[in-house]
Amino acid sequence: MISQIHTHRVSAPLHTPFVTALRRATTVETLVVEIVDSDGRSGFGEAPQVWQVTGASVAGSEACVREILAPLLTGRDPDDLHARLAETRRAVAGNEAAKAAVDTALHDLAARRLGVPLARLLGGTASRVPTDVTLSAGAAGALAAAAQDRVAEGFAVLKLKVALDAAGDISRVREVRAAVGDGPRIRLDANQGWTPREAVRVIRGIEDAGLDVELVEQPVPAWDLDGLAWVSERVSLPILADEAVYGVRDLVEVIRRRAADMVNVKLAKCGGLGPARTLLELAAAHGMGTVVGSMMETQVGIGAAASLVAAYGTTAVCDLDAAWWLASSPVEGGIRYAEAHVVLPDDPGLGVKIISKDGD
Repeated sequence: MISQIHTHRVSAPLHTPFVTALRRATTVETLVVEIVDSDGRSGFGEAPQVWQVTGASVAGSEACVREILAPLLTGRDPDDLHARLAETRRAVAGNEAAKAAVDTALHDLAARRLGVPLARLLGGTASRVPTDVTLSAGAAGALAAAAQDRVAEGFAVLKLKVALDAAGDISRVREVRAAVGDGPRIRLDANQGWTPREAVRVIRGIEDAGLDVELVEQPVPAWDLDGLAWVSERVSLPILADEAVYGVRDLVEVIRRRAADMVNVKLAKCGGLGPARTLLELAAAHGMGTVVGSMMETQVGIGAAASLVAAYGTTAVCDLDAAWWLASSPVEGGIRYAEAHVVLPDDPGLGVKIISKDGD
């Protein structure tokens, strides 16, 4: 039975500031949830703090787990996985990050009890998953230099954070393309930073300049599905919905309005591996492209997302570089990076052994 549920507050510095149109981060602030069975096995999951995107906080996620989810699950059978996941989803409104952490920890514990990696539990055998790498928003010269460094390190897909200044975005993309040549793929993430008219103007300018951009992610505010559809209608580049899609109802509405060509599925947005699988299957059934992404997370959250990709696949290279930004790992075990790949461990579950934490 599930005997204990612990929460661990983790604060880990980044080696380089992470800058988008919404925020600037120098640390990962996150909550790791540990579910322990009566044999002493532990499963881990993660609830990242992202005030500007999901509104989730470490304190809020911890309160949800300790006050609602832990009492609900303690004493229950972890092998009855689907029932435990359904109970978690029904127990509280919102709080998707907290539910994602518990969902992932339940999956991790189930895999450990069976002695198999999490990807194998989910139905896959791949041990390596390719990832892009993000270039923080900034001046064109700094972006170009960072792009050259990342390509030299083996990354073949570069994700440029744009929309701090719409007027300069085309020149930023132009300088990055000139710096790295024709080989690497470039994708853009506006993080909701443009108006619909700005988005069309910038994207058409990039198309006209022949800068060979792969896709544009969330060009307009999440709430503006009409604006997202208006942009998608007027440009040729694929539009990837991110903040506009948290759960199934959001994706159904995007599909109904033909508002985007692709969807970015993130565990902390949708509530964990269970809902994420539903989103990937729904998108595939309607011919939408898919990417699995991440917030600023540790090896726990990235390991779960990469295991999902190893089992389900996506139509484009995923966005799983978050733990690459960490100055040092706050966990022992788990995933590692090898050039442009997330390498999954052979150990059962996520392979995570120890959490370095600020509090318990």
